[in-house]
Amino acid sequence: MKNRKPWIRSRHKVVTILLRLVLRPYIRLKYGATFEEFPEQGDRPYLILMNHQTAFDQFFVGIIFKQPVYYLASEDLFSMGWLSKLIRFLVAPIPIKKQTLDLQAVKNCILVAREGGSICLAPEGNRTFHGRTLYMKPAIASLAKKLGLPIALFRIEGGYGVHPRWSDVIRKGSMRCRVSRVIEPEEYKQMSNEELFRLIETELYVDEAQLTGEYHHKKNAEYLERAIYTCPWCGFSPFESNGDRIRCKTCGREIRHLPTKELEGIGFPFPHLFVSDWYAWQNNLLNQTDLLSLTQTPVFRDSARISRVNPYKNKTLLKKSASVCLYGDRITLDDRDLPFDQTHAVVVLGKNKLNIYYGDELLQLCGNKRFNALKYVNFYHRYKNIRSGDVGEQFLGL
Repeated sequence: MKNRKPWIRSRHKVVTILLRLVLRPYIRLKYGATFEEFPEQGDRPYLILMNHQTAFDQFFVGIIFKQPVYYLASEDLFSMGWLSKLIRFLVAPIPIKKQTLDLQAVKNCILVAREGGSICLAPEGNRTFHGRTLYMKPAIASLAKKLGLPIALFRIEGGYGVHPRWSDVIRKGSMRCRVSRVIEPEEYKQMSNEELFRLIETELYVDEAQLTGEYHHKKNAEYLERAIYTCPWCGFSPFESNGDRIRCKTCGREIRHLPTKELEGIGFPFPHLFVSDWYAWQNNLLNQTDLLSLTQTPVFRDSARISRVNPYKNKTLLKKSASVCLYGDRITLDDRDLPFDQTHAVVVLGKNKLNIYYGDELLQLCGNKRFNALKYVNFYHRYKNIRSGDVGEQFLGL
């Protein structure tokens, strides 16, 4: 289009410089982050691919890369009225719908690349809840080839230890950020999409389910129930955390979260060494569950504020507090049924917000601080796997 306004503006460079000056000392102090310089970057644009560990990851990228970087961001960021307009004006992120293949987002990436801009995204599409890099969509290789930019692989190590997705507090510890490799267009043009994807996947994989240092805070376990909803003794169960402990509300057993990231039972042996082990066992339990037998009574009950999201505009409050029930085949909001068969997607945002794409509506649920949105995503994907006949499929949405 001849009259299309350019995506890249001169103000983006000014904002980038100011943010770097302000945030670099704060990030070093607050996150214990160290940054390996990338002097060979020059002035050329890159496709920056990163693993996703903390809510501040995009700022870590901005510390190392000198030029403005255009980040892919979920549509929720663009549905906050005037604040979204301000963010767009200052840094012009690229909107993407998390629940689907967004062709418009691809077109926007191509536009930015043609204008000479650097683009950054996390191929996982989600921030890890447990310290291991999540599932990546193979389509990232195809997108990289379309853009034709050098690919900078950006590794974040220790970010989960410093600030787990399920936690509200930042621990005292250390983390490391660096460009681990650059794949030049001349190199990846010789690769198949599968070969390129495997290289990206391998280079960005980080496993923090191991002893990599200590991360101290008096609230080391607080809000772990945002990620955990199964007990090794009780099965599906609600939890409640406080300080460095989390307790199963069904059997009363307490587990301590140590500064080493290890878990220990208080007065009994606990079978899972790290949160990632517990999380993997939880997924396995759900993948062995016949959800079609859990449709008569709720498996979980919650309460939440319900809003209707008007994508790229704002949100409309529907109910300040609604009863939310999770069954094996549906979610209910008070007396309203949302069958999984008629639901297009269920997505967790941030720490514990839940988006439900039902019919032509986008509903957002915000519970209290202990609300676990993840289980709704997992149950939805398990149900879809069963219905599609792919009972052995292990992927549960993240």
